[in-house]
Amino acid sequence: MALDSDTPINSLGFAKAPQDTRVVVAMSGGVDSSVVAALLADQGYDVVGVTLQLYDHGAALAKKGACCAGIDIHDARRVAEERGFPHYVLDYENIFKGAVIDEFADSYLNGATPVPCIRCNERVKFKDLLETAKDLEADCMATGHYIQRKDGAHGPELHSAEDAARDQSYFLFSTTPEQLDFLRFPLGHLPSKDATRALAAQYGLSVADKPDSQDICFVPNGDYAAVIEKLRPDAADPGEIVHADGRVLGEHKGIIHYTIGQRRGLGIGGLSEPLYVVKLDVEKKQVVVGPKSLLATRTVPVREINWLGDAPMTSRAEWHVSVKVRSTRPPREAILRPLSDTEAEVELLTPEEGVSPGQACVFYETEGSRIFGGGWIWRG
Repeated sequence: MALDSDTPINSLGFAKAPQDTRVVVAMSGGVDSSVVAALLADQGYDVVGVTLQLYDHGAALAKKGACCAGIDIHDARRVAEERGFPHYVLDYENIFKGAVIDEFADSYLNGATPVPCIRCNERVKFKDLLETAKDLEADCMATGHYIQRKDGAHGPELHSAEDAARDQSYFLFSTTPEQLDFLRFPLGHLPSKDATRALAAQYGLSVADKPDSQDICFVPNGDYAAVIEKLRPDAADPGEIVHADGRVLGEHKGIIHYTIGQRRGLGIGGLSEPLYVVKLDVEKKQVVVGPKSLLATRTVPVREINWLGDAPMTSRAEWHVSVKVRSTRPPREAILRPLSDTEAEVELLTPEEGVSPGQACVFYETEGSRIFGGGWIWRG
């Protein structure tokens, strides 16, 4: 788009008046996305709210705090009515099941520990919903994620949120440069969640005091195993709990009940040393346990890499970066060695415990807030 030198750039980066700038806001019904919609509407933008129905919300009507459940759709619609902009609910149940839920179940059956929120952003919100926003002739799409988009010398860059405690960069590493060009994250610069709630109160939003979502939206009360057993009835086949030295220590009720690094709930008490899950052997239906020292990992194979650096990842033999191997851990220094455009080997300078296939490995600059993308840990 050619910029008119006499037209100021608005807060979303367009050389036109806010009222001439259409922005689709992805509304989950929570505080964050509601504040984004209210904020942009208050600034005079042509706001269109869109909420996705991702699963059978009839079963979830009584469950508060889960994204896109029935009550959340109601809350999003109510905020739109309060602030005076149009709101639409789109039925994405089939897309969500095929792109997110089925893979979630299959990953657990294969001994991995999946992160479905990343796949939802990648395959649903930033793909299908983004295309819907374009069909609605929007100039951009805004979300309530805590992450920052900054203009760099080579185009838009992805940066961590100002508030490290709320940063969601781990869940957004697969955002492509093309998607980033269309996306906006108005909350990423805020110093805290309290600042977001203060804005919600300022705008008089009915969701101002609504609790944050804690669970994966389609996993009530965090009971992964119950969901997987419902989707895959043969998932709870029993097998042996085996020590890394070969001793059989007991029997488990299905590999889906265990994750790498788990210590509690193994049901093999009375031993002289604390034991942890160090491996899930799907073919043998074995849960392998051992001392904590066996959890230490230095080399992490990563594939399906989405690279957000200025130069191609393969333009160097190695990159000095910081990486996160779980969402709850701080970035640690590492060396990234590309094997192809989408695969690499990551060497952790300090070994990490509990590195698990199915989790993401996200790349950050060592000094600063920029995200260089990331990929999926595929064996360990």
